[in-house]
Formats: sequence, structure tokens, C-alpha cells
Amino acid sequence: MTDQDQKLTSPSALRNREPILQVLRDHLPASGTILEIASGSGEHVVHFASHLPDLIWQPSDPSPEARSSISARIAEEKLETILPPLDLDASTDTWPLDKADAILAINMVHISPWAATEGLLAGAGLLLSSGAPLVLYGPYRQQGVPFVESNVAFDASLKARNPLWGIRQLDDVIACAKANDLALDAVIEMPANNLSVIFRRA
Repeated sequence: MTDQDQKLTSPSALRNREPILQVLRDHLPASGTILEIASGSGEHVVHFASHLPDLIWQPSDPSPEARSSISARIAEEKLETILPPLDLDASTDTWPLDKADAILAINMVHISPWAATEGLLAGAGLLLSSGAPLVLYGPYRQQGVPFVESNVAFDASLKARNPLWGIRQLDDVIACAKANDLALDAVIEMPANNLSVIFRRA
């Protein structure tokens, strides 16, 4: 199998990578190691690394197919600031690293069981130093904000694929983050009814 055969493609990654990059420019540190949780196809991490060359990028994913795709993209782009992908399941108690200067999770919270979000927030609380950011991206339910029809349909399709998946209440995520010493820093409206949600380690 060639590297080309191993590469996965996510249409949403191509659509949202530029808006997310703008958020990262504003909220990531100037230097250090950025851990990406659930890196998927690897399209995001190679795009961000090519535009933010002063950072070291650590992709991760529990899927062997995803890690193969990430490795193929790293090899293709020849970006020395991206480390080999880690086998990391956010829902587990033990992660294969003990420090990060920022953590990024794109489209993970709704496409995984709630236990994965609990694990992500617990892990971020342990790995990040005071003031370091956790950046989440995806759709959320917000108290007092109408749930748009496109997200109603998307939520139904997620639950049809797996009843443990679904668009989460942002207040539930914030409460779980607070329990792990992560304070809400910003909620940024993004295209296609998504949000970027920024937490910082207390």
C-alpha cells in the first residue's frame, strides 16, 4: 500500500481549517508543543503546522487507520515540526505523554461518547500548566440559543450512527471543565453553526 492509499480525507476539514487557524493564531502560545486529540485524517495538523512553524505539533488518534493517514500526510508534506502520531484514547486514565503547552480537539466532543469528553477535560487538567489553553471546535447546544435545523438533523444522524454520540450542552462541558480546573476563556461563533470554545488551566 502506498502513502497515497493510506491517506484519509475529511471534507469538513477542508472547509473549516482556515477559520480554525485564525482562532489558533489568537489563542495558542508563541512556542511549545500543541497536542491534538482525535487528529483523524491529519489534514488539520499539517495545515496548521505549515502556517504556524514556530510550534511543535503532536497529533494523536486511537484509530490505526487514522494514524496511518496522519503519518502519510506528514511524510508527504515533509514538515519536521510534526511528531509521529500517538495512540491516544481520550477516555482512558493514562495518556502516553505528561505535558503539553496547549491542547486542541476538533469535532471530537459530539462524535464520541460523553466519557471521551470527560477524559479529555480530565487529561487537559493534568497536562496543561497554569494559563495554557484547551481549544475545542464543533457544534453545541446553548442555553437560550435556538437549536438550528441543520444541527437538529446532524444530531439525529449522529445518534442514529451511535446512540452515545450527539451534540452536547455547552453548559455541561463548561461544568465538567471547571471540575478539572479549566476556566472558560472565550466562546467564538464559527461558520456553519459551530463554535470555538477556549478554556485555560487555572
